[in-house]
Amino acid sequence: MHAEHREQWGTRAGFLLAAIGSAVGLGNIWRFPYVAYQNGGGAFLLPYLAALLTAGIPLLILEYTIGHRYRSTPPTAFLRLSRPAQAIGWWQVVICFVIAAYYAVIIAWSIRYTGYSFDRAWGDDPEGFLFGDFLQAADGPTMDLSYVGGVLVPLIAVWVITLAVLAVGVRRGIERLNKIFIPTLVVLFLALVVRALTLPGAVDGLNAFFSPDWSAINDGSVWVAAYGQIFFSLSIGFGIMITYSSYLRRRSDLSGSALVAGFANSSFELLAGIGVFATIGFMAANAGIPVDELATSGIGLAFVAFPQIISSMPAGELFGVLFFLSLSIAGLTSLISIVQVIVGSVADRTGLRRVPAVLIVGGFTALVSIVLFPTTGGLYLLDVVDRFINQYGIVVAALVAVITVSWFTRRLKPLAAHANATSAVQLGVLWRVTLGIVTPLVLGWMMWDSLQTELSENYEDYPSSFLLGAGWGVALGALVLGIVLSLLPWRRGQQSSESHQEVQS
Repeated sequence: MHAEHREQWGTRAGFLLAAIGSAVGLGNIWRFPYVAYQNGGGAFLLPYLAALLTAGIPLLILEYTIGHRYRSTPPTAFLRLSRPAQAIGWWQVVICFVIAAYYAVIIAWSIRYTGYSFDRAWGDDPEGFLFGDFLQAADGPTMDLSYVGGVLVPLIAVWVITLAVLAVGVRRGIERLNKIFIPTLVVLFLALVVRALTLPGAVDGLNAFFSPDWSAINDGSVWVAAYGQIFFSLSIGFGIMITYSSYLRRRSDLSGSALVAGFANSSFELLAGIGVFATIGFMAANAGIPVDELATSGIGLAFVAFPQIISSMPAGELFGVLFFLSLSIAGLTSLISIVQVIVGSVADRTGLRRVPAVLIVGGFTALVSIVLFPTTGGLYLLDVVDRFINQYGIVVAALVAVITVSWFTRRLKPLAAHANATSAVQLGVLWRVTLGIVTPLVLGWMMWDSLQTELSENYEDYPSSFLLGAGWGVALGALVLGIVLSLLPWRRGQQSSESHQEVQS
């Protein structure tokens, strides 16, 4: 195989911490607890585990193997798989660009709220404070780009940190940062969970979270939710794990690493569920209302419900700092992995060195983020772009990638042989069946399910013109741009797929 000088992870532990750092993000903390609670509580853990084993880990192994075998980022890796497939790689790069632009803003909010926790700056009305004083959000979708200083300053800081880490390199930058940040995140979050468990009412919250509603198992939407959660929380489908595994050493345990990363991510989600619902139980007991009236997810959980809880809790300042610092760290490690896909892909295809690639490509991503999102209309733009790029970007790209690899190029067998040559856990027929049949069926169903909802009513009652531009426009634009980028005459890495042809086994 064509030999090329390529950066490498210093240790397997370094790679695993980076992979876990990418997977453990904002979604683990603010999405999983609510999704589990809404879909059968304790009973949800059964379809969740099934989804992890039949889609999450098989897809992780596939991405690790593609990145490791072709030793390159998604565009070049897919090109070496099959020339037309290069478009899938670029599509994933554009998706990463879109996600990075808005994801950084939420990290900026978390950093700001870490500071606000010290003096409970949100006062008696956290919701009014968030949308009014802090975000200065317009009454509805608008193209008014008036800047909000309270968001702009921490956002610039987030981008400076991200680009600085990426400029230093894979081993000295990304690996070193994750070796510090991931253990720190675990310690912070464990302290937060222990504190939450000692609060009055915590048991009521846990009962609400874990009480199994077994009838939910028969509901198809619960299974769709389980696969969706696994899918979104593992960082699969948009090229991150292909990129990260391309820096692995030649003899690396791919399937074992995927198992460790997959279960570590799910363990953190479960820990987040315990911490969040113990805290909500305290709040419900304090207010004398049922837990279900407080249970929420996303921005509302993190920036409205939690500040209310912090305000009513003894020594709440410390709890607030722990929570928002955890959010900031989880977000930052994920953002770094997302931007690395964009930077690494352009570097692979142009021959640019790391620092110029980071400054040009990473700098442009940061510029778009800083221009569009810390504005009075930024919140609505973020909400719609996030919804559509997740549902019709990541899911569709993953579906197309899996079908291409398993049905059209028929490369699952040789890829399994590549993984088995260096892995402790051997891949057999079951792995090929899950990727060739189970995963495409589930992803197809997820997409069909969300499309029906999308077409029956406007998301959040936003105007159709806004949804067409910021939603469908961005999702379809990512695909079109991916195809256009694949047609450009790139200077480097243009080896044909034949020069990387696999020995058919």
